Amino acid sequence: MARIAFIGAGSFNFTRTLVRDILTFPLLQDSTLVLMDIDPERLEYITRAIKMIIDKGKYPAQVVSTTDRSEALKGSDAVICTILAGGVSVWRHDVEIPKKHGVDVNIGDTRGPSGIFRALRTIPVMVDICKEMERYCPNAVMLNYTNPMAMLCHAMQRRSSIAVTGLCHSVQGTSEMLAKWLGANMKDISYVCAGINHQAFYTEFRWNGKDAYPLLKEAMQKPEIYNQEQVRNEMFLHLGYYVTESSGHNSEYNWWFRKRPDLIEKYCKHGTGWNPGHYGYCLDEYQRQEKTWRGSVENWLKKGEVELKRGHEYAAYIINAWLGGETFQFNGNVANTNLIDNVPSGACVEVPVLARRQAIAPFHFGALPPQCAALVALNASIEMMAVEAALTGDPTLAYQAIALDPLTAAVLSLAEIKTMVTEMFQRNEAHLPQFKHLSI
Repeated sequence: MARIAFIGAGSFNFTRTLVRDILTFPLLQDSTLVLMDIDPERLEYITRAIKMIIDKGKYPAQVVSTTDRSEALKGSDAVICTILAGGVSVWRHDVEIPKKHGVDVNIGDTRGPSGIFRALRTIPVMVDICKEMERYCPNAVMLNYTNPMAMLCHAMQRRSSIAVTGLCHSVQGTSEMLAKWLGANMKDISYVCAGINHQAFYTEFRWNGKDAYPLLKEAMQKPEIYNQEQVRNEMFLHLGYYVTESSGHNSEYNWWFRKRPDLIEKYCKHGTGWNPGHYGYCLDEYQRQEKTWRGSVENWLKKGEVELKRGHEYAAYIINAWLGGETFQFNGNVANTNLIDNVPSGACVEVPVLARRQAIAPFHFGALPPQCAALVALNASIEMMAVEAALTGDPTLAYQAIALDPLTAAVLSLAEIKTMVTEMFQRNEAHLPQFKHLSI
C-alpha cells in the first residue's frame, strides 16, 4: 500500500485533480493519501473533497490530514509539493515594485525580478522539505509543482540526495494546442522538446512521422490562429522552433515584447489565448480568488459532481512507475548532467525523462539550435546565480542576477535596477531570514 504525501494540499483544484488521477491506477487504489497544509480551513475543505472522490470511486484508499509536515512525510513513497511561500499580500510586491520602476510583468512567477524574489523566499522552505524527506522517507520521490520551477528544483537538486523532478503542464498543453491547429489527432503527433521550464523548444514536431513545422507556418497566416498566441507565434516565425508556455509568460523572458508601451499594446493585449500578456494577470486572478474561493469550494462540495476520469497530469503516472507499475516517459525538470550540451552544466533543464521503479532517468538530448540555446543558456545562468544567492544569503549576487535579466536590462540602467532591487529587499526583509544583511 503506497503512502503519498501532499505538501500544500489546500490547493483545492490541483490536489483533488491529482488524487483523482492517482486512484485510477490499480497499483495505487489502496493508497494512504496524506494531506498536509498550514491552513486548517483549506485542509478541512480538501479532506472532504478527497473523501468524496474515494466514496464515489469505491476505492480502498485512506485519508490522513495534518498540519504537521514531518508527520505527513514519515514513511511516504512519494511527495507532491504545491506550496506558496507567502500569500498574495507578500508576493504582490514582486509585481508592483518592478512596475513602479518601469518593468511591466505579466505573471512574475518564473524568472526576472518577480520570479527571483519568489525563489529567494521559497528555496529555504523547499530545501527544508527535502532535508526532512532525507530523514523520514529517503527513498521517496519528490514531485514539485511549485514555481519558480527551475530555480526551486535546482536548489533542491544541489542540496539534497532526494530524487527530485519538477512537473509542468506546458509541454503537453502546447503540443495539444499545435495538434489542434493542424487538425491532427494527438495519437498521430510525435515531438522532441527540451530547454528550461516555460522556455523549452520543440526541436522536432511531427505528424504521422513527417515534419509538421511547414504546415504550422502556413497555419500562422490565419488571423484566428496567429492571434491566439501572438508572442509565441512571433518567436516561432523568427526563431524557427515553437516554445512552451503561454505568450504572456514568454513575453517576460526576453527583450522583444515588453520593453516599450507600444510593443506591449501590439503583442501583449489583444491575443485571444488564455494569457496574452496583460500586466499583473496572475495577481489579478489571485486577488479575485481571495474573495471567492470559499464560495467556489463550498459550491463544488454541495453539488458533489465528482469526476473519476483520469486527466493528463504527469504525477500519477510517475508515482505508478516509481512503485513498480508501467514505465512512463515525460518532460521533467532535472539537473543538466551533460543532457543539453550547450546549456550550463548543473542547471535545471526540462528534458525527456523515463520514470521506472525507484528511478527518474533523463535522456541525453544533445545541442539546442544555437538561436534557442543563446536565450535558454542566458536564463539558465541567471537562475543559477539567483539560487546561489538564495542558498548563501548574498544580496549582491541576487541583484546581479536581476541586472542580467533580459527584460529588466532592456528597460533599466544598472543603477536603476539597484534601486528597484533594494526596494524589493526592504519589502521582503521579514521573509528572507537566510540573508544576514540586505545591502547591495
